[in-house]
Formats: sequence, C-alpha cells, structure tokens
Amino acid sequence: MCGIVGIVGHEAVAGQVVEALRRLEYRGYDSAGVATLAHGRLDRRRAEGKLSNLELRLRDEPLPGAIGIGHTRWATHGRPNETNAHPHATARLAVVHNGIIENFRELKAELQASGVRFESETDTEVVAQLVSAEMDKGLGPVEAVAAALPRLRGAFALGFIFTGYDDLLIGARHGAPLAIGFGEGETYLGSDALALAPFTEEITYLEEGDWAVLTREGAAIRDIDGNPVSRQRQRIVAQAYRVEKGNHRHFMAKEIHEQPEVVGRTLAHYVDLANGRVALPEALPFDFKDLSRLSITACGTAYYAGLVAKYWFESLARLPVEIDVASEARYREPPLDTAGLTLVISQSGETADTLASLRYAKSQGQHTLAVVNVPTSTIAREASAVVPTLAGPEIGVASTKAFSCQLTVLLCLAIAAGRARGTLSAERERELVDALITVPGLMADATKLEGEIELLAREVSKARDVLYLGRGTSYPMALEGALKLKEISYIHAEGYAAGELKHGPIALIDESVPVIVIAPHDAIFEKTVSNMQEVAARGGRIILIGDAKGAAAAGLDTMATVTMPDLDPVVSPIVYAVPIQLIAYHTAVFMGKDVDQPRNLAKSVTVE
Repeated sequence: MCGIVGIVGHEAVAGQVVEALRRLEYRGYDSAGVATLAHGRLDRRRAEGKLSNLELRLRDEPLPGAIGIGHTRWATHGRPNETNAHPHATARLAVVHNGIIENFRELKAELQASGVRFESETDTEVVAQLVSAEMDKGLGPVEAVAAALPRLRGAFALGFIFTGYDDLLIGARHGAPLAIGFGEGETYLGSDALALAPFTEEITYLEEGDWAVLTREGAAIRDIDGNPVSRQRQRIVAQAYRVEKGNHRHFMAKEIHEQPEVVGRTLAHYVDLANGRVALPEALPFDFKDLSRLSITACGTAYYAGLVAKYWFESLARLPVEIDVASEARYREPPLDTAGLTLVISQSGETADTLASLRYAKSQGQHTLAVVNVPTSTIAREASAVVPTLAGPEIGVASTKAFSCQLTVLLCLAIAAGRARGTLSAERERELVDALITVPGLMADATKLEGEIELLAREVSKARDVLYLGRGTSYPMALEGALKLKEISYIHAEGYAAGELKHGPIALIDESVPVIVIAPHDAIFEKTVSNMQEVAARGGRIILIGDAKGAAAAGLDTMATVTMPDLDPVVSPIVYAVPIQLIAYHTAVFMGKDVDQPRNLAKSVTVE
C-alpha cells in the first residue's frame, strides 16, 4: 500500500524520485521522504502529509546525489509524523519498506539489549538497525542484508542504500511487489511499473523471496536461498502508464467517465460480437461442466463484485457458489474439493489476504482463477489461469472502473459456464451477449445524469446516516453504494437486502435518513416496492435509482428519482454502478473531502 522508489543514476536523482512517488500517490499515504548519497555521505528529507510538503523541504534544503531512495508511507506502526516517515536511517544506511515486519518486537528487544537506541515507533527501523548491527560485525552491505533477511517475518518489500557506496542499491521482496527497471547506465527500483514508466521501458518483477543488488551496470538477483537466478525482462510501453486527470477535477471523476470505454474494451476481449457468444481469449485449464462448486474470495469492492457474480453463476450456470471475504477465508480454512474452483478477484493483484486465500486453495489441490487488473501481478502469476479486466491504471483509491470491468468479466465467465454446463441455450446466450453489447452505451447515458445527481448529492451531504436497499443483484450494489459513500465522504452508510428491512434496520428510519433504493424493473421489483412503502410510512426520504417504468409503477413520492435507461436486468449492476459512484463522488466533493485519497485508505492493500 506504500510506495517505494530507488534510482542509481548519473545526476541528482531527488527530483526524479519525487516524480516517481507522485505516480504512486494512488496507493494512499500520510507522509513521504527521500534519502540520497553524495560523495559517500547519506542525507535525507522527510515530511508529514502530501508530497507537496516534501517538495517544499527539498526546495529549501536540496538533496544532491546520483543515488537515492524514496517512499510514500501509509502508517501501520506509529503515528503519521515526520519521525516515523521513511526512509529510516542509521549511520551506515537508509531503508524504505512496504509491509509489516511481524516479529519486530522481539528483534527490537534483542537490539535494545545490545545497546541500540531507537528513534521511531515503526517496525521499519528494526530492519535498519538489524542490518547495521550485521555491518558492525564486519560484514559488507550485501552480506549484511543476506544475514538479516532470513530473520524477518512478515510481508515486505525493502530498498537500501549505504553510506560510502555510491553505486549500490539493494532491494528485497517477500509478500509485497517490487520491480527493477533498466536504463542506459542507470537502474531503478519501484513498487510497480507505474512508478518506473517515465524512466524505462524494460523491467523485471522480483519473485517471492527474491532480493537484488543494483548498480549502474544492472542487477544481480538472488532467490530466497541466496542463489543467483535469472528473471525475465519485460517491455512496458511508458505512454500507457502516463495517467493525467484531463479535464476532470479528480481522478475518480475521470475514471467514472472512462467506464463506457474500458467496459467496451473488456467486452471486445471476451465476446465474439459477430456470432453473439462469449469467447474466452484463452483455454482454461478446467471445464466448467466438471466443477462441483465455485468458491469466490476477495476484499472490499472486489468482494461485492464477487457477490453479484454469485447470483449470476447460480442462476445462469446452476453452479453452487460460496463466497468469503478473503481475510476470513484465509483463516477459516474451509474444506475445498479438488473438483472445485476458487476464483479470486483483486484490482491490484497484490491484495495480501486474497493472495493468501489463493495459496490456500492451491494447497488443497483446487483449480484457481484470477480476475485482476494487473496481469503481471503476483496473484495473476500464481493462479492456474487469469482473466484480466483491462480497466487500465486506476488512480482514485475508491474503485470505479476496475469494479465495472470486474463485473463485466464475471458475467462473461458466468455465461461461458452456463453454456459449458448446458444450462444456457444458444438463444439465451445470444440475448445475454446482446444485452452486454449495449452496456457501454447505457453507461454513457447514465453519465449524462450527472447534473441532477450533483444536485441530489448536496442533499445527501447534509445527512449523518444513509441507508441503501436492494434485492437480488441490487443487494450487493447497495452494499457497494454504501461503501463508496462512507469511504470518500465519511458519512455513515449501510447497505441492506431490502427484505431484511423489517428485521431490524427499519428502526433507523426517520425523516433525517435518506434511503437510496436500487430497483431496476426486474422480476422482484414489486417486492422492493413493498419495502419502499414501509420506508415511506415511517417518514424516510426515498431516493429511487430505477427505470421510468419502475418509477411509474412504484407510485411513491420520493426525495428524488434517478431515472435510468431501460435494460436487461441481468446487466443492471454494471450500468447502475455509474449513479452509485456519482452520488458518492459529488457528495464528497460538495463536502470538500479529498476524493482521490480519502483518509486512512490505500489503493493496494499488501498487508493484513
């Protein structure tokens, strides 16, 4: 979730490091820092808050040096202040770190017993002190890191520079992503390709347990046992990673409006438009007709995409589905049949709990399938098969276009499963494909409602509590709508299955609580209307998101109605994602919140 950058270059690198860190802001952070070496002397600048604060420090106190490391920190141990900001340093080295060192307390106690004094509250300083202690015994930097790494437990990525070594940068990866970039007489280290794209078109992803010694001439990689290994170099197109806001005020707004394009791109990858059928781009190493059960695991918004998919797989393919939040699944250790499939969903492909669930499923002999937005990610590399979402880089912390592309891929998979299992006729498949083909245009139509949604959001912004209701696939969308609102506006919001209203949540309803009802005119629409009537009878202010036919049939006075285009109810979650996102976005903007980087949140959650 934090960001790491390292450069071994020819000229002063501090500015380049900050530029690369800015490309990692989407991960979320609360402090930042840079350390460089000039004439063998180590120096650093750190600042609490945004990168702009660090840039002000660097303007007043420039850092020379052609080798450096930088970091954006999201606090896990210790308060988000300058003292706890990275890089952490000793007289011998500086280090940046993503992840958590699980055994830092025992290591810290050991080091303190030997006389080491600590300055910060972080687990990261333990790494700096541990490697320094090894160097105090007479080891060189490479040997000291080799001695220290086996003693660290947890998920981490590390970057080191050393006093007196102007041509040495060491990186290590265990459970958190790290990549190496190669230039002309320069070498780079970064948390992902997005950070390195301006500098290089050739990268290598370190594999689990790898660590690497970087110099201006290149990189020597070793595996977890210290053996020299060769890892594949990959070419990236730098332009593909240059992400700007364009004419939009925030990345989130830009990404909401990109959804018709990226969903269309994803559909083109998975649908044979000419023949009206789903055509998966690659053969899967299993057959849906042979599966006994599908287990889905994910976190946050990706979990809600999986919950929608549960409805699709069970109704279209008659395939039993069990779905778990990944942080529960990894420790619940459910019994998994070797005839089953575990499907994991992650935007980044690096989500720690989801990755652990994937590894558990593999250990039980299950087939595994990954739905990810980063096809070179750890989850993608470790799954039996991967179906990418093709959303492109998503910078806003609150997922938008990645979510809609996840839904698109999952529906295509459910249709393919239904065909393979003989539960979908060719005619019904063509109807579903025809409905899918209309989705990008319908999403574009939905974005045209932004003006009225912006006005509606001003009213929502006055509320302390908001309820979302839905039935069928609209129930997970209610959960997602509530999550979007609370994560960027900080308004307390909850999503419920509409039929559960009278089993407790109805006690919360009064004239101060907006109730957002997601209700396409589907087979269970009338049941949802009954729930809306229960809300109206208790003075609740209803905001209806539905089509014109449903709005007319409901016959209720509402606080507002967002009239959506007519569509096949099967694809409604993908299209209805747009107004849900826009309500949250404009509410947060009106309240003056940091929409792209909401407090306490990170884009890529690479620790528990």
